[in-house]
Amino acid sequence: MELHLKRTYHSNGTNGVISYAGTKICECIELPWRNNKRMISCIPEGRYRLIKRMHYRWGEQLAVVNVPGREAILFHPGNNALNELQGCIAPVTKCIAPGVGNYSRIALERIKDLVYPILDAEEEVWLVITSCTL
Repeated sequence: MELHLKRTYHSNGTNGVISYAGTKICECIELPWRNNKRMISCIPEGRYRLIKRMHYRWGEQLAVVNVPGREAILFHPGNNALNELQGCIAPVTKCIAPGVGNYSRIALERIKDLVYPILDAEEEVWLVITSCTL
């Protein structure tokens, strides 16, 4: 399975759309691009494997693995990238401003409902991150 995240970069945050097989699942927010610096930047564009991972704060979550120079990148709830994220990806129902969205927990459940059965069947799930072209 391959999910696609198409990003739009802004100085205050990164907004994106996550889709599968051409169908939109949800939107997402991330930190602005700051040269992949830990804790203050979104991760680089590329293709990354997703796995289940237990997190002390968020419980069972999706983790993005093999990100160059980074670790512990998760999909987790958050509605304001600058205040709630440290390099992770927060699914949201709708982006309402750069790096700001709403109803994150609902959007995260949509992704989990789609991806967890695939992971439970021991199949691979990948996330392909690209930028939007205008």
